[in-house]
Amino acid sequence: MVPSAPPIPGSSADPAAGSAPGRTKRPARIRRTRSSEPQLDAAARHDLKRAERARRAYERGEARRFTRRSRRRRITWLVSGLSLLLVAGFVTGAVYSPLLSLKTIRVEGASRVSAASVRAAVDGQIGRPLALVDFGSITRSLGKFPLIRSFVTETVPPDTLIIRIAERAPIATLATSDGFSVVDPAGIVIDTAAERQPGLPLIELGSATEKSPAFTAAVGVLLALPSELLKKVDTVTAQTSDDVTLTLTGGQSVAWGSAEQSALKAKVLAAVITVGGTTTKYDVSAPTHPVLGGN
Repeated sequence: MVPSAPPIPGSSADPAAGSAPGRTKRPARIRRTRSSEPQLDAAARHDLKRAERARRAYERGEARRFTRRSRRRRITWLVSGLSLLLVAGFVTGAVYSPLLSLKTIRVEGASRVSAASVRAAVDGQIGRPLALVDFGSITRSLGKFPLIRSFVTETVPPDTLIIRIAERAPIATLATSDGFSVVDPAGIVIDTAAERQPGLPLIELGSATEKSPAFTAAVGVLLALPSELLKKVDTVTAQTSDDVTLTLTGGQSVAWGSAEQSALKAKVLAAVITVGGTTTKYDVSAPTHPVLGGN
């Protein structure tokens, strides 16, 4: 037989509880446990608000940074534009300024040609701004001077134009129906006269012209002669490019042949003349075997 458990004091099973006079029965107090969910919700809301404030602060910072970059770009473009306008205005003012207008034309290198004539030919440029000088017009004006082979120009601010001339060098004279023409190595006539000019050899071409191979060969021979020997040449005769003959001021004749090996032929001729004595004919057409004759 299992013994029964003793009654819990104060319970309905306790006979003493039911028999105590003047005591009322209290209802059992229920202890409530506070839930943690409201605490979690508050922390989440706090974190959310903090994240929202951080996001808004980041967006404001980015907006300010973008605005600063945009402002700097606008300022840069504005400054660059103003600088370009100032430079363009300065250049335009300088180009058209009377302070930079042409007032002086200086001619250099003129010997046979008149420097005054050259200045007079281009004085229409006086008063023009240096940047607007018409060099095409200058070229056309100076092209009318047969003595001018080439030229270069230089503008020197504030008001000067320099023209440097390279004159044509006369090499010989050609007989014409009106007298004599002085020509340069290219056959350009740089002067004419009724009489032959002294100091220049006469080129006789027969039926050939100054544009023929005979003229080119004769000029090639003259250019190869040293100055001392060139002074002794009176006449150069050539019918073709292979039969050039020189006549010296002393009456001697020199069979030269073609213009090939002219430098060697000139050295040989200078040597045989010194030992030729009364020789009146020299043949250097084969320079390694010169021939002297006609004593």
